[in-house]
Amino acid sequence: MIDKIKQLAAQNYDDIIACRRHLHQYPELSQEEFKTMEFVAARLRDYGLNPVTEIAKTGVMAMIEGRNPSSYCVALRADYDALPLEECTGLPFASENKGVMHACGHDMHTSSLLGAAKILTQLKDTFEGSIMLIFQPSEEKYPGGAFMMLEDGVFAKTTPNEIYSFHCLPEMDCGRIGMRKGKYMASTDELYLTVKGKGGHGGTPNLDIDPIVIASHIIVAMQQIVSRNANPVMPTILSFGKMIGMGRTNIIPDEVKIEGTIRTFDEEWRLDAHRRITRIAQGMAESMGGSCDVFIDFGYPYVFNDDDCTQRTHDNGVEYFGAENVEWLDMRMTAEDFAFFAQKVPACYYRIGVHIPGTPITNLHRPNLMIDEKSIEYAMGFIAYNALKALETKTKLQK
Repeated sequence: MIDKIKQLAAQNYDDIIACRRHLHQYPELSQEEFKTMEFVAARLRDYGLNPVTEIAKTGVMAMIEGRNPSSYCVALRADYDALPLEECTGLPFASENKGVMHACGHDMHTSSLLGAAKILTQLKDTFEGSIMLIFQPSEEKYPGGAFMMLEDGVFAKTTPNEIYSFHCLPEMDCGRIGMRKGKYMASTDELYLTVKGKGGHGGTPNLDIDPIVIASHIIVAMQQIVSRNANPVMPTILSFGKMIGMGRTNIIPDEVKIEGTIRTFDEEWRLDAHRRITRIAQGMAESMGGSCDVFIDFGYPYVFNDDDCTQRTHDNGVEYFGAENVEWLDMRMTAEDFAFFAQKVPACYYRIGVHIPGTPITNLHRPNLMIDEKSIEYAMGFIAYNALKALETKTKLQK
């Protein structure tokens, strides 16, 4: 099976690379992926499938049915929204949509799943069961395309027995793969604080209530939530990335807006941390004569990888890539709305290397992100192989 899949991946490579370059050249922001949806649906129709479009406005789903399609279903998911960044790669197929770029590799994810879909349709007479293809919008924007697609009934007709997805990893060389059992990626919540005081002249602060000073004390005081309240063995991150007070050198503003994020791996502690954030912010502001409005946007849960799905993905990776190219990964404090799918059915979210050997590592969400396109051939082949092995294993057990 591996030899046949690798042969098909090589045969389809040029076509799928053309898909990737088209997606990269015409990126669309979260919840605006209308042309991307149309492009993906058109390619699936070319493969002989009947995609359902406009799920959660811009999502796509299609089924590949083998023999006895209702016996077992494996879902495969890719995301396809871009980021609000101005590209500076200099690629001949660089983004033509000003201020929008595929800087998180979602073009690579989507083209890889299209490639896997093409392989799997070419092999549909050889397997038993069905494969659900999910092309998801809006991974980068709350409430998340996964949540929206579930709300819009993507599993209403068929609930898959298990689901798989992956993300490119710029720190990992092309041709390598990695995964982790259990808790893998953190929950993420966004924090929006408005500190209110009383503005005035910077030369007469005794007549003012300075929200900049209050905001500064709030940010410093909140560091104890991680250092003194979180269990030392429970990874927790509390970061603030934005503080705006629209005063001047000699003008104290009326209010300051603060934005940040908190991330962790435990739902009970997550809610307790929210309460502590609110209590500290409001208490600190009131003690200094001001007030603070706190809004916590409840975001994605943590990603949990099912032990069985992940072990099989690891073992399949050893078979496909070679044992020397498969690794177990550490937890990550980044977040993924794939977590919503993983709450519904057993799941595995893994990583595929895209680093071009011999070049500097460029992080995700950077305007100069580059990937080794050979990784797409590896990815589409492995996606197909992993899905077929899951069907083979489970349908044999049912018999």
